[in-house]
Amino acid sequence: MDREKSVRHFDHCPWLFAEEATEEQRAAQLGRQQAIDGDSEVGEQCYVAESAAVFPDRLRLGDNSYIAAHAYVTGMLTTGSDCTLNPFSTVRGNVTLGDGVRIGAHTSLLGFNHSMAPDRPVFQQPLTSKGITVGDDVWIGSHVVVMDGVTIGDHCVIGAGAVVTKDIPAWTVAAGNPARPLRNRLEPKAVAAARPGDGGDRLTRFADTARAQAADLLARCWDGGYVDRPGAAPTVRAHCDAVEIADLLLGTAPEQLTADEHVKRLAALQDPGTGLVPEFGEPLPAADADGFIGEGPALYHVLSVGYALELLGASFPYPVRGVREMTAPQLVARLESLPWRDGAWGAGAWIDSWATAAHWNLRQGDDGVTAGTVEALFGWLLTHADPWTGMWGTPSPAAGRLQVVNGYYRLTRGSFAQFGLPVPHAERVVDTVLDHARDARYFGAGQENACNVLDVAHPLWLCTRQLGTSTNGDGYRSAEIRAWAERQLAATLPRWQDGRGFGFGPGATGPGPEPGLQGTEMWLAIVWLLADLLGRSDALGYRPRGVHRPEPARRP
Repeated sequence: MDREKSVRHFDHCPWLFAEEATEEQRAAQLGRQQAIDGDSEVGEQCYVAESAAVFPDRLRLGDNSYIAAHAYVTGMLTTGSDCTLNPFSTVRGNVTLGDGVRIGAHTSLLGFNHSMAPDRPVFQQPLTSKGITVGDDVWIGSHVVVMDGVTIGDHCVIGAGAVVTKDIPAWTVAAGNPARPLRNRLEPKAVAAARPGDGGDRLTRFADTARAQAADLLARCWDGGYVDRPGAAPTVRAHCDAVEIADLLLGTAPEQLTADEHVKRLAALQDPGTGLVPEFGEPLPAADADGFIGEGPALYHVLSVGYALELLGASFPYPVRGVREMTAPQLVARLESLPWRDGAWGAGAWIDSWATAAHWNLRQGDDGVTAGTVEALFGWLLTHADPWTGMWGTPSPAAGRLQVVNGYYRLTRGSFAQFGLPVPHAERVVDTVLDHARDARYFGAGQENACNVLDVAHPLWLCTRQLGTSTNGDGYRSAEIRAWAERQLAATLPRWQDGRGFGFGPGATGPGPEPGLQGTEMWLAIVWLLADLLGRSDALGYRPRGVHRPEPARRP
């Protein structure tokens, strides 16, 4: 049997007390805790060293916490559970710790100060106290000094020997005298090491880099017409993506053509009879029985060409005929026939296109749609949303929630978001989207593509704004949303390739990993959404105005 450990041993290694102390030592420890002066409450499974100088005015020591050998505690200390003050640490003044705070040996948290007026000696100066606040899950190394008035956010790590004089944001690794942020814990180390240590905002640096390279990026994809990437064939979308990127980063039209020339090229693509825009070299798509089309590039061109023209100060010259003439019963019949069970993304994309066409048609006059069709659209959507998920469509064992969530983005982008109407069951949407965002098939390391990340970021952004939540962490599941946005932002920014922009993403879905206009346009919008979820989008100096605009295009 091991020799009985002494009180001196437990004072220096208090984590051993719970399992190895004798009954007599436990009774003595309880007496030690009860003898602490001041207004004191000590939680369950705690340890206060006999050799610690604990003379508080008020002490609240949370469960499973300890104060180790020769610690010095005065003033008002409140801790959460699982907090540790290691040997020779000092905590004075007004100090509040969250859950799971580790304070290294010889560290001082000084929640008070002297004033320094020149009219009297320092020892006669009055004391001041703003207090120190430390969040949850924080590791403060040895020989650190934390000064009065400082707040250290959740999940921070403070390096040994640091002198902390200013607030430290959540998830920060900080060190030095005075302490400065070294990196965000959610950001890969290699990325953090590559960033200049100038304390500037990484979002500002990213946006400055993108702006400086935007003209060359667009020129790289010009071959008499715009291609997504060198070697690819010209496409309608590539031209529209070029307009979006130039507007976003440069505030002007792409320099390969004048603004009027861009407008003439894009407007000339619209078929006067149907109002549709086919892909280059492809025939005009045939209309279905209700007058509108069901699939193909022309569906997305309603969005991309319409918004590109708007950014250039123009609009479609003709209405989209199939949407203008569709009746409410025809629309409801189409909605009922969409592939909700096994193709919810396609169903959402169809609604996005129809609703956007209705938006453009209504811009041309009140007869842009048949009376009652827009009301029929929203009535059907509101009565068919699943109250348990907030979604339309059905998950599948093979794809999980991918089709449902991606379809939700397309559907709500063109309808509720574009028309400025609240989505139903917003909290359930957040639950569903966050659950989907944990699916490693789509969000594992290196698996994210622009479509899948956008289709999570936008619903989270849309619902948090609707729920009245803000970036201060008090909203519905806001901590989880912010943590996801931080991780995605940390992973996204390093993917920018100088002079080439962003690739869409790995795998065969979409244009693939080669940097191009589509990937660049989408990821620039995603970066804005992620940054805005974190309250930092102003640092970018840009705000999407096209397909991915955050504001409604119409008001009810």
